[in-house]
Amino acid sequence: MKLFRKIRHKLILDNKKTQYLKYALGEIVLVVIGILIAIQINNWNQSIKDKDSLHEYLTKIKSHTAEDIEQLAGLTKGRKQISDICKEARNSILNKTEKENLFLFKVSGAAFADFYFKPNSGGYESLKNSEFYGKINNTKLDSLLAKYHGLVDIIAENERNYNQYAVYQENYLDSQFDRSLMLASAFMPLDSLATKATPQSEYDQAFLEFTAEPAFRNVISLAAWQFDTMIEQYSELTELGNLIIEEINTTTGD
Repeated sequence: MKLFRKIRHKLILDNKKTQYLKYALGEIVLVVIGILIAIQINNWNQSIKDKDSLHEYLTKIKSHTAEDIEQLAGLTKGRKQISDICKEARNSILNKTEKENLFLFKVSGAAFADFYFKPNSGGYESLKNSEFYGKINNTKLDSLLAKYHGLVDIIAENERNYNQYAVYQENYLDSQFDRSLMLASAFMPLDSLATKATPQSEYDQAFLEFTAEPAFRNVISLAAWQFDTMIEQYSELTELGNLIIEEINTTTGD
């Protein structure tokens, strides 16, 4: 800057107005160019920061989605096992072979267990509430995430309805039966039961009476078909989750 001032001062002293004006104009142009370059560099730096921030959000969503998929695999396996058992029990009811299949009815009580899919939506919610959500707005990834979390809500509603129904029926059964014999038969070692005064026939009779109740059979009948619907929804959600992971990899270049 001192050099510029010296040149400007010399031109004024030499009364070289034309050269001075040209110089002044050139100086202005240089200042403007410098400002534009500084703005461009700042914008470039900010763009890199924004890209890195969005990458962090998407990486978290990808990680959470992978965790969801793993959880869905476990739920699918568990519900499939219970569904198959309940279907066998339902067929036994229709064939009137309950006494021959008492163990089957014992294990079909697993239909009363309240399983819930618990998705990790933290990464998605954080992105939605951030200034970077607009960067994926109206994109394929945005559409996939909307479908995914919409189906999550549907699954939650279906699971809640089933579990509440099962709890209601179980509460009714608890009010009608003393389940001490059944619990003992289910959880105590056989050698320990053999030393008790109660014969095995009484344990079996308690199970027969309990599993003959409409409240019990209604639950296992519901599980026999509704679990198939849940499993289909788990499969659909898993497919969407894999598509989300693929799209995030494409977006972030991973």
